[in-house]
Amino acid sequence: MLYISLSSPTPRSYLPKPFSLSTNKLRFHVFSKNQFSGGGNYTSPEEPVVTPEGLRRELMPKHVAVIMDGNRRWARSQRLTPQAGYLAGAAALKLVLDLCRKWGIQVLTVFAFSTDNLLRPKIEVDPLLGMFGSKIKDEIAYMERENIRLSIMGDVSKLPQSLREVIIHAENTTKNNSRLNLVIAINYSGRYDIVQACQSICQKVNDGVVEPEEINEFMIDNELCMKLMGLPDPDLLIRTSGEIRVSNFFLWQLAYTELYFTETLWPDFGEDELLRALHVFQQRPRRYGV
Repeated sequence: MLYISLSSPTPRSYLPKPFSLSTNKLRFHVFSKNQFSGGGNYTSPEEPVVTPEGLRRELMPKHVAVIMDGNRRWARSQRLTPQAGYLAGAAALKLVLDLCRKWGIQVLTVFAFSTDNLLRPKIEVDPLLGMFGSKIKDEIAYMERENIRLSIMGDVSKLPQSLREVIIHAENTTKNNSRLNLVIAINYSGRYDIVQACQSICQKVNDGVVEPEEINEFMIDNELCMKLMGLPDPDLLIRTSGEIRVSNFFLWQLAYTELYFTETLWPDFGEDELLRALHVFQQRPRRYGV
């Protein structure tokens, strides 16, 4: 097991009611700032938040991001088809999602498909997108029952129309849920996220709204998809399968995030591994670059 720790501010949790904004490439959910809620844990009267033994409630990350890597390698190791590996990965996600809900983690973001992934052969990509849509439909009732909100991040315009319709239905159905926000990044690029932020600021300069000398890191940060969706930056990033890189995922937003790398393949990632990552996270002093 390998991990690298930096540190990240832990801002308030933002789970307000959205309206939609579209750009040329990325589609975001945008939240009115006055809808932001405080930073307390989300609980339901039916099932209070549980803090696992050995962890401290006040040190739990508000936002956990995951690069779910190793599905195909897991399938090969089991002499199964790649699709079987992705189905096993979906089961692992369901388990991790439920644990995050129980333990009071407010945002779980998973990197499902990068822009590079969608450049793979159509014969490989189309079945995966079909499975993705089916899984979302299958889990809407669960998300409603468990007070989980689904948000999609990325350029959905490149996705099949049938999948876009499933996404819209799932997001609209769960938009008022508030215990946990599941964010799925699909056709997302960290580099393009920064490019579109710069383009937006340039347009404001052209319109005379902003002077060039007024541009700073806070202005750029506020134009990135994370803030446009009203979400805090990740406190903890987990990447499975032994790869030690971030692969064009949240290149700006990970500046002060704790990074945890494990050799465990994603379909094998379960409660013990998540607990281990959280223990490592809580053992790190978070100095935010100071």
